[in-house]
Amino acid sequence: QVQLVESGGGLVQPGGSLRLSCAASRSTVSFNTMGWYRQAPGKERELVASIFRGGTTNYADSVKGRFTISRDNGKNTVYLQMNSLKPEDTAVYYCNAILSRYYWGQGTQVTVSS
Repeated sequence: QVQLVESGGGLVQPGGSLRLSCAASRSTVSFNTMGWYRQAPGKERELVASIFRGGTTNYADSVKGRFTISRDNGKNTVYLQMNSLKPEDTAVYYCNAILSRYYWGQGTQVTVSS
């Protein structure tokens, strides 16, 4: 059974930074893809960033240049560094992993507000 546990969410002012972590119960490179999605109230869940097994990354246009996805294979952890945060980044952020099926973490709240 795959488990994904997110941490690092919280309240931050506009322009601030946060780093989210996703600890996986197995090696991060064992998955085809790992990524971060987010869901704001009243909106559909959307892809924020993903990292493929070979290391290629992909970002939503809305976060390009501000967010960076990375992984530490030794710690089985994927990170999302979020800089220059905006109020519209407020959402529940979910870690995702793909290996024959989708796996999800429980989500972590990120609130950007003054």
